[in-house]
Amino acid sequence: MLIWIVATLVAFFIKGLCGFANALVFNSILTFGNNNINVSPVELLVGYPTNIILAYRERKHLKKSIVIPLSILVLAGSIPGVFLLKNTDVTIIKVIFGIVVILIGIEMFFRERAKKRESSKAVLLVIGVLSGLLCGLYGIGALLGAYVSRVSENTKEFKGNICFVFTVENTFRIALYALTGIITFDVLKRVVFLVPFMLIGLFLGIKCANVLDDKVVKKLVIVLLILSGVVLVISNLS
Repeated sequence: MLIWIVATLVAFFIKGLCGFANALVFNSILTFGNNNINVSPVELLVGYPTNIILAYRERKHLKKSIVIPLSILVLAGSIPGVFLLKNTDVTIIKVIFGIVVILIGIEMFFRERAKKRESSKAVLLVIGVLSGLLCGLYGIGALLGAYVSRVSENTKEFKGNICFVFTVENTFRIALYALTGIITFDVLKRVVFLVPFMLIGLFLGIKCANVLDDKVVKKLVIVLLILSGVVLVISNLS
């Protein structure tokens, strides 16, 4: 249980600091010794309140032109993602997850070095659906973060918009997980146990966001994610 506590504290510290990447960190730590179908529903339920909290905190910065189309596209991708999670071989899921983490980490690295630019509607469509698929499978929305960061003017706007979309997607996915039997009584017991640690991590992350350089923290997260993805792929292919 100690590893679950550590994963929760670290993941939601990052959530409070950056507004996203909590699921990537949580899953990267826990999927080495646990099946993804046992990790994703826990992260979903523990993280659900954090999206509501951050979206409400930054409600003045919400943009309908961002949150409405992205919410619809993410929901469309979540449906096949949930059923793949339920029926796909665990080893395959872990390898795919590792590759996804590596690619997202590389994309985030180059995005940090590039100037912000507008994205086309085609890019919006692709990223929205793929983000939904990844959310359904792993609960991760880093692709969504890659897009929202390009169309947001500042950190507050980024956090508000991405957490609003996550709230919509989480609500839908909780219903799907419940209907498909992914959420079990054991999952609920673990969630109740981890909520206090989530609140501690989130609070510390929000406080540190006011004093730490976001760019330094994001670079550290990127490096850790890429390394986690590499190890995850190698360990499941060997």
